[in-house]
Amino acid sequence: MRCNNRRTTRCAACAEVYRRDTFHLITSGLRGGKGVPEHVAAHPRVFATFTAPSFGPVHNRPTGPAGTVRPCRCGIRHDQDDPALGTPLDPDAYDYEAAVLWNAHAGPLWRRFSTYLRREVAKRAGLTQRTFRDHARISFAKVAEYQKRGAVHFHAVIRLDGPGGGDTPPPAWATAELLTDAIRAAAAAARVDGPAIDGRPHTFTFGRQLDVRTIRSADFDDGQELTERAVAAYIAKYATKGAETATGALDRPLKFAAELAQLDISDHARRLIRTAWTLGARKDLEHLRLRAWAHMLGFRGHFSTKSRRYSTTLGALRDARAAWRRAQATAAAANGPEPDTTYVLAHWVFAGTGLSDTEAWLAASLEPAPGTEGEPTRA
Repeated sequence: MRCNNRRTTRCAACAEVYRRDTFHLITSGLRGGKGVPEHVAAHPRVFATFTAPSFGPVHNRPTGPAGTVRPCRCGIRHDQDDPALGTPLDPDAYDYEAAVLWNAHAGPLWRRFSTYLRREVAKRAGLTQRTFRDHARISFAKVAEYQKRGAVHFHAVIRLDGPGGGDTPPPAWATAELLTDAIRAAAAAARVDGPAIDGRPHTFTFGRQLDVRTIRSADFDDGQELTERAVAAYIAKYATKGAETATGALDRPLKFAAELAQLDISDHARRLIRTAWTLGARKDLEHLRLRAWAHMLGFRGHFSTKSRRYSTTLGALRDARAAWRRAQATAAAANGPEPDTTYVLAHWVFAGTGLSDTEAWLAASLEPAPGTEGEPTRA
């Protein structure tokens, strides 16, 4: 029986199946297949990355012209695998509280963005929000990824379709440029009001680093454009990773806060988890379930989500795989050996009779001395 755990750190085999299913889910929404018509490849499509705001300066690898690595604010040129990357320059000044609450509100912020995106596209098309659904539909698929600092950000494929989704062509005014402009406006406008902690209000928005790139068909790639296969592979890669991969945190729920002292994790991850655990004790934050999701640094959303009309579903892919395996098993049974065929699966070899010398000595030592049966054993 498969455990169906998507995390690579928990089950590499099941995580690989999940990654491949995610790859096919994303790919079918980009170039068709799995029940999606092939003409979706001609629809306007972009690949967008939404980041979190800053909670304080951290160690990083800033790049200059031609991809050269510049020194960090600490004065050091960090290697790619330096464990200091993503950790605060001054941990005592880092806003751990806002970082955890951002993760907890990242899902609602995405939902707010998706609502604003439909408004922005309708505005640019000269349509009202009510009539927009009669002319076009926005479809998307996204995954959540943890940055080194422990903040969630989103990678999303966003597609502009006709009113019937991928089955219908988009209107003439639908272009990748219009979609890109609407995404930037919606991301800047989206915000979610968070709780007030000790008199300090919190409002959450996306970070200033917003990357939106048009996805080109592989036929026109020429090695320069962002292709469908590259996007699908990139998104699928992060579908099997969690906070434990980026920050060295946990891949399982925490039962007691005292466990933190015994865990081999970074100080930054430990402080994020402890902050989530502490905030989770507040009555006004019960709805965020921060203690149950402390190992995920407060994020409790699904790592891979999509709109209804984007493409096929993971459940459909699993059903198709199960049906194929049943068909293979039926074919193998039909072409198998005759019922009276006997297969020798193993053979037996005589090993000996009775106890070995050591076993005989042990059995004799356990027997009570004559005349002492029934007497209590002395400590």
